[in-house]
Amino acid sequence: MMKLSRLPTLALIAGAVFCTGGAAHAADTIKIGVIQPMTGPNTQYGDQIQAGALTAIETINAAGGIKGKKLEPVLIDDGCEPKQAVPAANRLVNSDAKFAVAHGCSGVAVPAVNVYEAEGIVVITPGATSPLVTDTTKPRFFFRTIGRDDQQGPFGAEYIATKLKPKKVAILHDKQTYGAGLAAQVRDALGKKKVEVALYEGVNAGDSDYSAVITKLKTSGVDLVYFGGYHPELGLLLRQAREQGLNVQFMGPEGTANQDLVAIAGAAVDGLLTTLPADFTKLAGNAAIVKAFKDAKRDPDGAFQMPAYAAVQILAQSIGAVGEDPAKVASYIHANSFNTGIGKVEYDAKGDLKNFEFAVFKWDKAGNKTAAP
Repeated sequence: MMKLSRLPTLALIAGAVFCTGGAAHAADTIKIGVIQPMTGPNTQYGDQIQAGALTAIETINAAGGIKGKKLEPVLIDDGCEPKQAVPAANRLVNSDAKFAVAHGCSGVAVPAVNVYEAEGIVVITPGATSPLVTDTTKPRFFFRTIGRDDQQGPFGAEYIATKLKPKKVAILHDKQTYGAGLAAQVRDALGKKKVEVALYEGVNAGDSDYSAVITKLKTSGVDLVYFGGYHPELGLLLRQAREQGLNVQFMGPEGTANQDLVAIAGAAVDGLLTTLPADFTKLAGNAAIVKAFKDAKRDPDGAFQMPAYAAVQILAQSIGAVGEDPAKVASYIHANSFNTGIGKVEYDAKGDLKNFEFAVFKWDKAGNKTAAP
């Protein structure tokens, strides 16, 4: 994956949005919130979501908008921090936007979804994968353009069991909503396949020394380590494991697949396997979308760009069909299918995708990824 160039600061973006007609011409625009981490260690996930959403908004506006109205992005930072979830959601409410592409982190989405349901705001997440997001509230207004952990986890476990065939597996996680939930999905799926999980343990996010757990990995005799969580912790685990002579296969989910991982892990990233959304840039009919990204000097190749693009497409198509009443838009999304940058999209009663395509990618020491056999 090419490293996504840093996007403008929030202050500059806010000024740009205002100058393109935000407050002065509110009646002539349809506000679309774009809520994602713009600060903190997980900003690259936010960059990807922002790149996808803005490219879709610009493409739709260049084609005339929706019934003569342009889409107006409202960018809000959630820091990938659960404690910022409700404040970020309330900033969206106060902006008067009735639609949003929101959240790359499940720990933020879980509390925020209650605000959107109470306020009747239609939100599509391109990145929050935890089943808790939709299982807890069974939302009416909240949707995804990415698969759930109970789709991704079993997919990864199937690859481990049938392709890698390890003798013993260790599963680590960061004790957070996304990482712990995904690790549990992998553990349970491997159990059904009779693959021995010799170690299942949480580590503290933000720690700088994982020597204790690496010692446990060495003494347990595992030949594969699966990590549920984000790239800062996996990067340190990889580097420190190699430094301490633990040379076993590591694997992680899409939340670890960040180019900053290479800066942390260095050459220890070589051979890492990650489950990711399929490479939708190669999907038939997406050449124009890829060109739009490149014309805007944005990278389309990552976990969340195309799901974010698709989220805007779904909102735009639905608003075009039934108007700007959020309740009607939500009902339309539930009842219809959509042709998008991630393929055909259909929803179940909870707003989850009926189908989503994951793939396994292998990293080299420079951070390049290729489809794993």
